[in-house]
Amino acid sequence: MIDCAAYVQTLQNRPVAVFGLARSGLASVEALIKAGAQVIAWDDKEESREAALSLGAQVTPLGEALLKSCAALILAPGVPLHFPQAHPIVKAARAAQCEIIGDLEILHRLNHGRKTVGITGTNGKSTTTALIGHILKENGTPCAIGGNLGQAVLSLEMPPQNGSFVLEISSYQMDLCPTFKPDIAILLNITPDHLDRHGDMAGYTAAKMRIFSDDPAQVQIKYPGIDERVRGCTNMKGDHNLQNASAALLACEALGLKEADIIAAIKTFPGLAHRQYHVRTIAGVDYINDSKATNAQAAAKALGAYDDIYWIAGGQAKDGGLQGLEEYMPHIRHAFLIGEAAEGFAGWLTAHNVPHSIETTLDNAVHAAHEAAQKAGKGTVLLSPACASWDQFKSFERRGDQFTELVNNLVAS
Repeated sequence: MIDCAAYVQTLQNRPVAVFGLARSGLASVEALIKAGAQVIAWDDKEESREAALSLGAQVTPLGEALLKSCAALILAPGVPLHFPQAHPIVKAARAAQCEIIGDLEILHRLNHGRKTVGITGTNGKSTTTALIGHILKENGTPCAIGGNLGQAVLSLEMPPQNGSFVLEISSYQMDLCPTFKPDIAILLNITPDHLDRHGDMAGYTAAKMRIFSDDPAQVQIKYPGIDERVRGCTNMKGDHNLQNASAALLACEALGLKEADIIAAIKTFPGLAHRQYHVRTIAGVDYINDSKATNAQAAAKALGAYDDIYWIAGGQAKDGGLQGLEEYMPHIRHAFLIGEAAEGFAGWLTAHNVPHSIETTLDNAVHAAHEAAQKAGKGTVLLSPACASWDQFKSFERRGDQFTELVNNLVAS
């Protein structure tokens, strides 16, 4: 766990409020209490409040009067700052003139002296973050990997002085980091997403662009193209993954690694679950879990990487639906639709002459896609939903895990 003593010393014995007690919130509570801070915490969920209480926090509802006594409000990234409207706790903190920050900002204010690589973008953040971490570890360079991927930043172990932080950063997290600027800043891409939280595309873009500073010492990797040096050295399919690998190559070179050592490490990177992950091959048909594709732009990457696709799509639709996927429709032999978006997607697919059926559930879709693909004797059964999972699943991970389980059960049966 990160030692936050240097930050706590700046509080002048004033308490810190923490609102939102999921992964990052509870990590903040624990790290701050271990460093000697008085922490006042709240969450709407009783089990989360009990977890904070067990860590030693004072658990009580937060309001303007209480926040006036606090040095800062550590806010969970999922709590709206501005749109569709500011959460009541945000309004109370502003009225109390209580600074609102996130856990990433606390890490930055420790002045820990380690190099920090920050990775943001609409798509590809997790893969690029994990790939950079993999390259560093394969070359014996210590690093701590976390943020929006894996562990919350304050639950990480501080790497040695020659080590680095490799952090995936969402637009929500960037909104809570007024002074954080990584040594190496990567912005992979920007396409419409989370517009309900940022108001419009301009607001979303502005949040992403905050990763860059005016400091000429900052290494900036913005909208990377494909570096020819990474062609042929990765098992990950698609130009987008070549772009991710290119960003990782440039970042690791900036950290002092040699090109040959970076390329060798990229070759051994297995990829991440739920991101075009090859579950298995059954009688010549590949089964691919791309559950992380929660919007059309992400699904496009997979649809462009395979032929003869038996496509499982649907869930909770994002703005724009399937717009932008027109060029990939010739790759699809049949679409199997699930979730809230099924009827809307069916209308769009009808207009584009794509065979489809509404299967409603993932279980039905997997079995129907399996039957169709096996009858053809070739192709790819691809879960790439182009939708959020929340209508039927707690997370895209749960959705992908169920897909994997269903596919593996096809063999068992």
